[in-house]
Amino acid sequence: MNPFYAHASLGPPAPFTNIVFAGGGNRCFWQAGFWLSVSAPLGWKPERIAAVSAGAAIACMVFAGLTDQSLTHFKAATARNRRNAYWGNIFRSSPVFPHAAMYRTGVLAMIDHQALTRLHHGPEILVQLARFPRFLDSRVALLLGGIAYEMDKKVRKALHPQLGQRLGFFSEVVSVRECATPEAFADLIIASSCTPPFTPAMHHNGRAVLDGGIVDNVPVGALNGASGNTLVLLTRRYPSLPTVPNRLYVQPSQNAPVSSWDYTNPRGIQATFDLGRRDGEAFLAAYRSRGAH
Repeated sequence: MNPFYAHASLGPPAPFTNIVFAGGGNRCFWQAGFWLSVSAPLGWKPERIAAVSAGAAIACMVFAGLTDQSLTHFKAATARNRRNAYWGNIFRSSPVFPHAAMYRTGVLAMIDHQALTRLHHGPEILVQLARFPRFLDSRVALLLGGIAYEMDKKVRKALHPQLGQRLGFFSEVVSVRECATPEAFADLIIASSCTPPFTPAMHHNGRAVLDGGIVDNVPVGALNGASGNTLVLLTRRYPSLPTVPNRLYVQPSQNAPVSSWDYTNPRGIQATFDLGRRDGEAFLAAYRSRGAH
């Protein structure tokens, strides 16, 4: 099977009007490497970006022009972090899991007022959050959403999950242009990634939210039927990829060499980014050879 797509055609011709950044934690550094390899040579300048969870963070770093700086920062932060859980803190005021603080610190270190202004004037970036029925307690919702997500991912191997939506979870889409300050931007990104216990419970506009990937970790629906060609950047491999008019799905050529929530592995993060670079270069050669440019 071709490492990038499961059907005979590379899909619609460029330029791509829309880009989708799937979620996936650290695996999303593959998207950064891939985009860095293909966007400038092909002159792609999308109008809309739909993203979720860490894919939203990566999309914003990319379109703020901070790919290299973000990679350097997060590698340094994870090199300093000794473990993913500090169980000695369980009876202290400090958090057991360091992820949320590291995540927020990294976002704010990269996106200051100047970078946020660049994002406001670039392509519109639409960030997906997950809402759940009001009659569900947040802890019950988290449990049900997590079970549905794992069932879709590991049992059904569904690229676009459905179980969460059947349980009453639904998406809310927020434009980065609505964020007036870097702090509001950081709140939005982390809300889209809200996955207790790695992050605390989160609220947006006064209502509880969860990781937007519970509704769909590949948020093409956030585009709301926008016209134009769409490139979908995945972060995991699937046994098959759908053939959809005006939409091209791209997946890594192999499993990313880092897990989603491993915040102790700078080598794995770099290797995932490098895999994206190599896959982007191979994709670029194949894409040009087919005359789609």
